[in-house]
Amino acid sequence: MAGIVQFFKESYEELVSKVTWPSWKELQESTVLVFIAILVLVVFIFLMDFAFGKGLIKMLYEFIA
Repeated sequence: MAGIVQFFKESYEELVSKVTWPSWKELQESTVLVFIAILVLVVFIFLMDFAFGKGLIKMLYEFIA
C-alpha cells in the first residue's frame, strides 16, 4: 500500500513542478490547427466516398481506356 501512495505523490509532484504546460494562446492555436486538419480529412474522405459510391472512378476509367 505504501508503494501506491508513494507513486501518487511522485506523480503529483512531477505534474506540478516538472511538466511544461502550454500557455492559453498555444492551446488555442493547437486546437484551431487540429480542427483544420480534421476538416481537411473529412472533406477528403467525403470526396473519396462520393467518387466510389457514384461509380465516378469506373466512368473515368472507361473514358480513359
